Amino acid sequence: MDRLTFLHSSVFAAIERLFDGLVPLLARFVFAATLLMYFWSSAMTKLGDGVMGIFIPSTGAYAQIFPRQMEAVVYDVSQLGVFHWAVVVAGTWAEFILPLLIVIGLFTRLAALGMIGFVVVQSLTDLYGHGGIAHAETLGAWFDRVPDSAILDQRAFWVLILVTLVIKGAGALSVDRILSRQILGAPAAA
Repeated sequence: MDRLTFLHSSVFAAIERLFDGLVPLLARFVFAATLLMYFWSSAMTKLGDGVMGIFIPSTGAYAQIFPRQMEAVVYDVSQLGVFHWAVVVAGTWAEFILPLLIVIGLFTRLAALGMIGFVVVQSLTDLYGHGGIAHAETLGAWFDRVPDSAILDQRAFWVLILVTLVIKGAGALSVDRILSRQILGAPAAA
């Protein structure tokens, strides 16, 4: 190994060690800055009226998550079953809880994994349930000159942030880090 290669490897290995906890912290910051309110606003549209709205979703919630089934029953929620109710309630709660867990850095790897699943289901619903697959600008295409399609471009970035958190954990300034130090009594890779 020549001197330049050795110098390059040494410098960047030191930088990597120094900033190892910063990358997931920045991923959580970018998630909070760009997606937290997106998901929470979406979840708010799914809440029903009053205090019980977290258990009795709005008609719009069913229409967002099960668009074709709602159309088939002429938007009469009473014709849908317990399965539909459970999926809508779980999806609504997930839109509130999983982003919060990511932002505060609690159970970050599991929350990010849950959000990846959520984004996949959301994308498939947008494409097939709401008909986005028929609109090239919604689906988009990779390796083209247009970086702003809703599904292939934007959601690829979302998933990249979430995969970073699954692999690296919450990083610095996280509840995961505090808990692992208190429980294990040692520095954590959270």
